[in-house]
Amino acid sequence: MEKCVTIEVYGADQICASCVNSPSSKDTYEWLEAAISRKYPNQPFIMKYVDIFHPPDEVKALSFAQQVIEDDLFYPVVLIEGEIVAEGNPKLKDIFLKMENYGYTTN
Repeated sequence: MEKCVTIEVYGADQICASCVNSPSSKDTYEWLEAAISRKYPNQPFIMKYVDIFHPPDEVKALSFAQQVIEDDLFYPVVLIEGEIVAEGNPKLKDIFLKMENYGYTTN
């Protein structure tokens, strides 16, 4: 494995207007964390959840949260190492592919 990747999920308590019947951003965050842990056991990664309407006082988080709002991105927005991998309802296949590009293996 090349490195311990950081996965960020940007979302909100309210469900995206275009994402009716989808799970909440927080539920998606928890689901992704569990799915990735099962797929890549004993391979560390960092998961962060950022509420786009109440981001932490960090330049990068504030800036991207603002971008999600201004660009009307479908949330949750999933980033791996700062690159957008999914918007709205993420596909595990896309997440896993990106993880494997960073050296994660299923053993």
